Order: sequence, then structure tokens, then C-alpha cells
Amino acid sequence: MRFSVYTPPQAEDGPVPVLYYLAGLTCTEETFQIKAGAQRYAAEHGVMLISPDTSPRDANIPGEEDDYDFGAGAGFYLDATREPYSSSYKMYTYVTVELPELVEETFSGKADTDRQSIFGHSMGGHGALVIALRNPESYLSVSAFAPAAASMQSPWGEKAFTGYLGEDTQKWRAYDASELVRESPFADGREILIDQGTQDQFLEEQLKPHIFEEACKEANQKLTLRRQEGYDHSYYFISTFMEDHILHHAKALGA
Repeated sequence: MRFSVYTPPQAEDGPVPVLYYLAGLTCTEETFQIKAGAQRYAAEHGVMLISPDTSPRDANIPGEEDDYDFGAGAGFYLDATREPYSSSYKMYTYVTVELPELVEETFSGKADTDRQSIFGHSMGGHGALVIALRNPESYLSVSAFAPAAASMQSPWGEKAFTGYLGEDTQKWRAYDASELVRESPFADGREILIDQGTQDQFLEEQLKPHIFEEACKEANQKLTLRRQEGYDHSYYFISTFMEDHILHHAKALGA
């Protein structure tokens, strides 16, 4: 596994908080650092940016590189239980356990892993919401750009969950942000921030933010869902509103 790191200047004077970014389908550990324009805001607020790859690579699984939305580049931030993917596609555990331990070890004295938050885009937005909702004690804040927010009800999610987890849809619920927020909203009253472009080509079929919005209302979960007129699914959209997301997390992280 590969991951990319931006270390702000403030880390020279002592440990800084950590913000994880989970990228979307087909992306790598480099996509966010190259395209999102986040470093200037991370430097301003003194936040370390960590972006992992979106799946294992070269796992020697037949067909793992055949589709853009399943297999390589499409780990969906879950722990696969169905063979042959169960042997290596453990992205949930990688992001929540292995990667933070590696960051703490590698960036000792620079990364304050007791202060960490998470955000992401599309498939990565799905991952960020799921991981934060399931681990509220580990992440102080969460946000997303155009997340796949009701994955059990989208073609992307149905394909991934079937391939990685099997046919039992009850097992899928653990990786569906809308299902999770209904059952376990944040008890401390923290707010979720989501930006969604109104001209996003995946909006109606794959992302379904209205379902997540309804689930938050049912659960009394604070949500700011900003529908940005005219924006699509691209990193032009992400970079436009990146400052707001870094500030959202910086406040929670005390940066």
C-alpha cells in the first residue's frame, strides 16, 4: 500500500493534527495532493494531510483490474469477506488501524494522532462517512464532497457489496452511511458537512444525498448539505470548496 503526506511547516515546532482524505474510484494516493489544492489551507491552519491509495494493488486476483468500479482502484473502504478478495481487500481496517499506526510511527513528533479527522470524495466520501460514524471516538470531524451516501441503493454499492461481502444485504448495512446515521448519529452533536454539485452526472443514480439527508433528519443528526449550483463531480468542484472543508476540520481539531 502507498499513501501520500503533506506536512505543514508547523510540524517543525511540534505535533500537528492529522486529516485523512479518501479518494474516489480510479484514483490513487497522489490524486488528492495533485488536484485538490488543499496544501495552502493545511499550511495556514497547521494540519497534516494523509491520502491513502483507494485499494490494494497487484493482489494477483484474476479480473481485479477489469472494471473501474470494482477491484483495483475501487476498494470501497470496507473489509471484504468474500473470496478471493477477502485475502487482501481490507481497506476499512487499513484506514482505521494500520495506517494511523504507521503514521504515528513514521511521523513521530510531527503527527498528533490523538487529534484526527476524515473526509473524502465520491467513493471516498462514502468511506469517510462510514468510518467516522462507526468510530466517533477516533475522528473529531467528518465531511464529504459528493459522497455515495446510500450505497446499498446505488449500482456502485450493489456491485461492490455483492462482490466483496456476498449476497446477504444485512451485512451491507455496516457500510451504508444512511443506514448507519439512522442507527447511530453522533452523540456529541457534531455537524456533518457535505458539498454536492447540482450538475453532477452521478447525482441521481449513484450518490443519492437526499436519502442521507432524510436519514439525518430522522436521527436528529446535524447536517449541512450544500447543493452547489452548476458544479459537477470533478476536482474543479472539490478545489473550489476545499477551504471551507479544511476550516471545518481545523476548528474541530483545535488547529
